[in-house]
Amino acid sequence: MRVLGVDPGTLHMGYGVLEGQDPPRLIASGTLKAATSAEVGVRLYTLYLALEEVVRCWEPQHVAVEEPSIVAQARRSALAVGQAVGLALLVAASHSLPVATYSPSQVKYAITDYGRSTKEQVQQMVRLQLGLRDDLSPDAADAVAVALCHLQALRVKALIRGA
Repeated sequence: MRVLGVDPGTLHMGYGVLEGQDPPRLIASGTLKAATSAEVGVRLYTLYLALEEVVRCWEPQHVAVEEPSIVAQARRSALAVGQAVGLALLVAASHSLPVATYSPSQVKYAITDYGRSTKEQVQQMVRLQLGLRDDLSPDAADAVAVALCHLQALRVKALIRGA
C-alpha cells in the first residue's frame, strides 16, 4: 500500500510517499514550489501540475491532506492554504483516490503523542519512526507526518473491523 501525504501551501507544498505499514518505508518526499512573483492562479496551477506528476510517478492508493489551522493563521493565509487543500483534493479525485484530511493537532498527536508539538519535534519523530539518518525539509517532514497519521488511522480501522 502506498500513501501520499500532502502539506498544502500556495508557494511550497510538501509531499511524502510511504509504502507498507509494518514498518512503513519512505519512498519519496520533497517540496513542490511555485514562483513567489506569480499570481495565485498561476501558482496553484504550477503546484497542480507538479502534484499530478507525483501521483502519476508513485501511484499511491490513498491521499492524506493536512487541513489549514485557522486559529494559527491570519484569515487571508488560511484562505490561501484552503485553496491549496482544494487543489490536492482535486488531484486525488481526478485519479479516483480516497482522501482523508487531518487537522494539524491530529497529525501532531499521531506522530508525537502531543497535539501541540513544535515543527522540530514532529520533524525529529518522523526521522526516528522511519529510521532516517537526516532530517527532511520542514514541508516534506510535515507531509510525511500526515501520511504516517493516515497509516495509523487505517490500522485502527482495520482493528475495529476485525474485533
